[in-house]
Amino acid sequence: MARTREFDTEAAVSRAMNLFWVRGYEATSVRDLTQELGIGQGSLYAAFGDKEGLYRAALEHYRTTLAADALRSLEEGADTRSAVRGMLLGRIRLGTQDGGRGCLAVNAACERLPQDPSVRRVVRDMQDASRDALAEVLRVAVERGEITARQDPYTLAGFLVTFLNGLLVSSKITPDVRTLEPLVEVALAALG
Repeated sequence: MARTREFDTEAAVSRAMNLFWVRGYEATSVRDLTQELGIGQGSLYAAFGDKEGLYRAALEHYRTTLAADALRSLEEGADTRSAVRGMLLGRIRLGTQDGGRGCLAVNAACERLPQDPSVRRVVRDMQDASRDALAEVLRVAVERGEITARQDPYTLAGFLVTFLNGLLVSSKITPDVRTLEPLVEVALAALG
């Protein structure tokens, strides 16, 4: 008779996500994970296969929670410029926490893409979702006359996602909100 799992896998994935986010994949050992999650190594392997499986689960959790929340806040914003500003500033604040943890997705792209092609797919899906949501918000803003149509909304959204990725890398190097916030205004100038 198989033993039932004696821990909450969703809570475990959330805790693992935070550990990977602060330390990175390579610097997080299986021992670190089992201690943080309060489970045995056998339970970790039974639930997730291996460390990479848990990492992929953590990335998925990040995508469906924090990344999804950022997109929802963008879509619920009153005016486009304020919504984009709020989304970018929110990501800066998140990225500068804990001495500059950045963004789990951007960190994964920098650290894991060569070793794990499945990470590329997860990160690309997140970036595509961000770009598509931004493009739709920008398209509607052009129709309303809130922003000028100097650039195609899809291209402008691609620029903002690329800017945000660079900003999140910078948040690891310079984890200072006051230094990074003024850069948002420069990016917002692209909205016209």
